[in-house]
Amino acid sequence: MHLTLAMTFFPRQTIELHAFQPKALRRFSFSLVEMAIVTGVLLRVYRSLVMTHGSNSWVYFGATQALDEVLLLGMATTHLANYPLHQWTWRVPVFAAVESAAEMVTSALLIFMGREPFGAASAHWADWVVLASRTLVLRGVAIVFWGALLAGVVQFVRTKLVREEPDDPASIRP
Repeated sequence: MHLTLAMTFFPRQTIELHAFQPKALRRFSFSLVEMAIVTGVLLRVYRSLVMTHGSNSWVYFGATQALDEVLLLGMATTHLANYPLHQWTWRVPVFAAVESAAEMVTSALLIFMGREPFGAASAHWADWVVLASRTLVLRGVAIVFWGALLAGVVQFVRTKLVREEPDDPASIRP
């Protein structure tokens, strides 16, 4: 029994080492394109549902918009957390562009089905350009601003708040 346990943690051959496999959701978060597409589809369908089946109060509108932003920025943060800061400079704008494109494809499908809201009525094909430009600007600005703010916080924490431990214990002074 003890020998089996020891072989699990300390194999005799390196070929017996088991590679660490992250959970499915974590593996999914590594892919920029998949994360952005799922985010775009999810948010456009969510927007369609809350705009057509909800209350007319400002509290409801504010709460649904807040949840929308939390989902958007949470998905972007989940993806960015897997990579070092120097890669964020290209990942953030690409995430915003792919997410907006996914929303617009979903919007086109919803317009085709007659389910895309535009004000108090359903959107038509002539409204798609307005919806696309508004989504690209609003989502793009939100994601880029959030990415810059998050990068600033991460850099501040790394440089000012976290102290590196010295590698050599002899170099530590009492």
